[in-house]
Amino acid sequence: MFGLTKDELHVLRRLDTPRKVQAFLDEIPINFEPEGDTCLSPRRVMRERRAHCIEGAMLAALAFRIHGQRPLLLDLVSSDRDTDHVVALFKQHGCWGAVSKTNHAVLRYREPVYKTIRELALSYFHEYFDPTGFKTLRTYSRPMDLSRFDRDNWVTSEEDNWFVVNHLFDTPHIPLLSRRQIATLNRAHPVEIKAGEITEWTPRTASSKARKG
Repeated sequence: MFGLTKDELHVLRRLDTPRKVQAFLDEIPINFEPEGDTCLSPRRVMRERRAHCIEGAMLAALAFRIHGQRPLLLDLVSSDRDTDHVVALFKQHGCWGAVSKTNHAVLRYREPVYKTIRELALSYFHEYFDPTGFKTLRTYSRPMDLSRFDRDNWVTSEEDNWFVVNHLFDTPHIPLLSRRQIATLNRAHPVEIKAGEITEWTPRTASSKARKG
């Protein structure tokens, strides 16, 4: 299935709930990209034991697909002052949730309680700020179905999946707020900024965990 080995399928078939998918991603060290920018396929993420947000999102989307859901990504786009974020979408009980790979205390898993994609995207708004407390989330993409890249072997490719990134960038994005709203935004409180500095992995701990597998 999808070019995966029996062992790879065995791992993914065990991830039969969104909570299990998130827990699996949480055990994978963050990808600090020491050799330069990467966009690892799900196979490489499982083998190399490292992932950043879009790499984790692709693996999560694959796990959802194995269990009958569409492999959907959502792009959250910030202003030029910050970094974009990508999550994997899932639907449960008629509502949307998201699985997220991040190294920070925020921008994480979302319970399936959101009636629309816009509601889910907005749930990230207040915690999406730069080191000065300036709130930076601006737009969100329409859900992108990764099955469109099956012929490109996005699941098992040994090359970086830049075609996924490029297409996601070109997917229509929807504004979350107006210019007037942006002009009157309050900055995050210093306590929130301090909490936002908490990280889960360092390059040293990530490397050590990846080696242990």
